[in-house]
Amino acid sequence: MTDDRERTNWAGNVTYSARAVARPGTVEELREVVSAAAAAGDRVRALGSRHSFSTVADTDGLHVSTRDLGLVTHVEDGPDGPVAVVPGASTYAEVAPVLQAAGRALHNLGSLPHISVAGACATGTHGSGDANGSLATAVVAVELVTADGGLVRIARGDRDFAGAVLSLGALGVVTRIWLRTEPAYDVRQWVWEDLPAAEVAEQLPAVLASGTSVSVFTDLADPDRVTSVWVKQRVDDPRDLAPCLAAAAPSTREVHPVPGVDPAAASAQQGVPGPWHERLPHFRASHVPSVGDELQSELFLPRDAAPHLLATVAGVADVVAPALLVHEIRSIARDDLWLSPFRGRDSVAAHFTWRPDGALVTPALRAVEDALAPWEPRTHWGKVTATPALRDGAGAYDRDSFEELRSRLDPAGVFRNDLLGS
Repeated sequence: MTDDRERTNWAGNVTYSARAVARPGTVEELREVVSAAAAAGDRVRALGSRHSFSTVADTDGLHVSTRDLGLVTHVEDGPDGPVAVVPGASTYAEVAPVLQAAGRALHNLGSLPHISVAGACATGTHGSGDANGSLATAVVAVELVTADGGLVRIARGDRDFAGAVLSLGALGVVTRIWLRTEPAYDVRQWVWEDLPAAEVAEQLPAVLASGTSVSVFTDLADPDRVTSVWVKQRVDDPRDLAPCLAAAAPSTREVHPVPGVDPAAASAQQGVPGPWHERLPHFRASHVPSVGDELQSELFLPRDAAPHLLATVAGVADVVAPALLVHEIRSIARDDLWLSPFRGRDSVAAHFTWRPDGALVTPALRAVEDALAPWEPRTHWGKVTATPALRDGAGAYDRDSFEELRSRLDPAGVFRNDLLGS
């Protein structure tokens, strides 16, 4: 039986086409479910936390949830130190406290701890930080059930690894992921409010380097002002602040990334130290993330475009502001994963949280994508876009290698869908 919540994504802008949802209780049952569906000519997709805003998780066949396989994370010795062995359906909110109790941590987290580990890694989800790669860069091995019911483990160093981690669910259903860990650490977070946009823009590279993880927010209510700058610093790695931050006092109140929203859901601020998993996300695991009724889009540009970003978006504020809840700027380090939007390019991210109103969002989204086109943006696989050609990546991806891998693991296209190419 399909839960009504499983018929749509988290935001409600995508209604899934799946005829049913299977919930196997063991890996063996999962293998049987997948191979039987494939033999019957059905397509299959894994169903995670449903936080993608695109149709990347959709299928006209069978959705498979792996939550009933178990959600127990444990730490084991790896060739380069302790690694976390994580069930694919587990969320970061479920995994992080286990690692903290074991004295371990991940290198970074996304804005939301509520997302599944397998889905986040498969779609290139990320946090912020000049030296921090996407969440997928923590993966050292992945185990998945393929279309014929086989159980395959692909580890770092294997020839297919760069295609198996950020794979968009196109290779199989992930059962377990092994993640690189490091000793647990504490983080402090400060927020600066209402800063001059021109100063922040001019100093944006220095602003983004002011912490382990930094986010710049604006709602364009006044294009000449930046709503807030969030700086997260590891206690064991303090950073020099950009001049525009050093010259101003951080806020003495708690705030939410979206102006005017109750800050109760936001992670603790005002420099109070806390464990990594309670500071790196913008939102507390115990609260509903973000606004909860929204659309999201995100473009990734080369890092040297950062100083131009605020002014470029402000240039289309007349179209964008009525549709916008908040615009966020972050930075992400390059990687070598075949379908990664950060492949071969240190990046600055232009994220937009939109009102759930297509009539407003479509022209605003198109205006943003057109304005940023000179910097050859790449789009987030799990977000909406008004320019589907952006998913082609303009040569950014190693599609030939990925297609060769997919032809070996899924020759009949069991895991394909319309977004991935039928």
